[in-house]
Amino acid sequence: MDIQNTQSQMRKGVLEFCILSIIKQGEVYPSDIVDKMKGANLQILEGTLYPLLTRLKNAGYLTYRWVESNSGPPRKYFLMTDQGLQFYAELERTWKELAEAVQKLTTQENETVPSEQIPNNNQ
Repeated sequence: MDIQNTQSQMRKGVLEFCILSIIKQGEVYPSDIVDKMKGANLQILEGTLYPLLTRLKNAGYLTYRWVESNSGPPRKYFLMTDQGLQFYAELERTWKELAEAVQKLTTQENETVPSEQIPNNNQ
């Protein structure tokens, strides 16, 4: 089993939640999302980010506005819709439940049951 593939899948599973967490803080430009993700040690490429932003916009969770730029073409700034805030609240609840469950499983003492206490259903 490839550890890098497993790590990548774990990151992908929380990517949408992390991106929405950033946008929930206020209107944001995609390169700012990339920078914040990098600052949290979660790498994301713009080629991954833009399709995700489009999918979230098409689902009604995000909206955007164009802002003129002095140094090039207009910039698209994203913000969350009311529907997006509701979706985020559900994701946040799910994340907290999942994190709590994983915390319980990974911090419990590994108690082993002596083999003579394990029922043998083959008899």
